[in-house]
Amino acid sequence: MTEKSRLIKKYPNRRLYDTKTSAYITLAEVKAMVLTGEAFGVVDAKTGEDITRSILLQIILEEESGGLPLFSTDVLAQMIRFYGHAMQGMVGKYLETNIKAFTDFQQKLQEQSRGTFGENHPLHQDMWSQFLNFQGPAMQTMMSAYVDQSRKMFQQMQDQLQQQTRSMFTGIQFPGFPPPEPGKKPESES
Repeated sequence: MTEKSRLIKKYPNRRLYDTKTSAYITLAEVKAMVLTGEAFGVVDAKTGEDITRSILLQIILEEESGGLPLFSTDVLAQMIRFYGHAMQGMVGKYLETNIKAFTDFQQKLQEQSRGTFGENHPLHQDMWSQFLNFQGPAMQTMMSAYVDQSRKMFQQMQDQLQQQTRSMFTGIQFPGFPPPEPGKKPESES
């Protein structure tokens, strides 16, 4: 947490105390801080441990429980499978990079709208929702192509790691496994 971050303390009674306003706040108010981009951190009042991530995960859980969920059951199950997997670090970075790319795309669209229509023009104020309403099918096709391309890139990355691992361990004899025959590829490469 930086010095300019707003400090929120979570007490054992599960209440959140905003040190800036000297008042208790709700999770909805923390969500509002996230939406406005305000820097903040949440610490356990008793231990001083930074628990910002757990509060953000709690907000995501509430959002997923009500209304339209962002993640399907299959996506959530797949995310759980990556925990403890050798690819965990890479998956986290991959997701972070893709979310940033999508956010950058959204910002560029808003900047173009602002430049075309002006800051206070009604068309600018809800340009993103209008764009999605009119361009929904095209946007969906574009996002599907993007996801497919990302999936292929991820698969290539995984294949490359497997090949590098095989080449690192070629020639090392493991107990209980027969030595590789010269000039013959392992069965997994056939």
